[in-house]
Amino acid sequence: SGRPFPFMVLKLRLQRGGHLHQAFYRIVAADSKAPRDGKFVEKLGTYNPLPDRDGIKHVTLNVKRIKYWIMQGAQPTETVAQLLARAQVLPPSPRRGMGPDMHQIQPPKDRTTQA
Repeated sequence: SGRPFPFMVLKLRLQRGGHLHQAFYRIVAADSKAPRDGKFVEKLGTYNPLPDRDGIKHVTLNVKRIKYWIMQGAQPTETVAQLLARAQVLPPSPRRGMGPDMHQIQPPKDRTTQA
């Protein structure tokens, strides 16, 4: 096929950097089997979860390349999908446990034993 990495399952995920208690993340396209902070294919952005003095958490994204990798079949992790949804790059993903059938789930019935 025309994919540059035909046998790799790519994920868009966070790669941790920074110091102890001062996390900083790169958003990368990486092989799903590679270690979290290991080898990656391409750096796609950054995420600083520590708010600055104004309370803002900074995110930088290379939207063109992120869309390219998604078109090639790369799957974002839950956290990266949330960041991309906030930046309106992807539609918001449905929240876990809040599916359309949630109103149909019945609470467990009391089990009484017959003697």
